[in-house]
Amino acid sequence: MKRADMFPGRFLRATDLDGHAPIVTIARVDLTNIGGTLKPVVYFVGKDRGMVLNKTNAAAIELITGELDTDRWAGRRIRLTTQDVDFQGKRVPAIRVVDPGPPTAP
Repeated sequence: MKRADMFPGRFLRATDLDGHAPIVTIARVDLTNIGGTLKPVVYFVGKDRGMVLNKTNAAAIELITGELDTDRWAGRRIRLTTQDVDFQGKRVPAIRVVDPGPPTAP
C-alpha cells in the first residue's frame, strides 16, 4: 500500500493521477480556507476531492473555456496531466490542465 493511499488528503495531488490523464467535467469552483488563506478549489463531477487552483492552471482553464468568470466553468471538460516542475528548489510532479480535445463519438 502506498503512503498516499493510507493518508489521502483533502485535495487532489499529482500522485493521485498515477500516470493517467483523465478528462474531467468541472462541477464548480469554491473559495476554501487553506492554512488561513482563501484559495480557489475546482471540483469535478463524480469526484470526491477538488484541485487547488494555481495561477497556471486557472489561466489554462480560462483559455480552454474562453471564460474569465469561474462561475461559467461548470459543465466544461478539461484533461488533467502531470508535469515535473521546480518547487522550492526541487523537481516535483504537479497537476497541469490541458485541452481535452473534441469529444469522441460513442
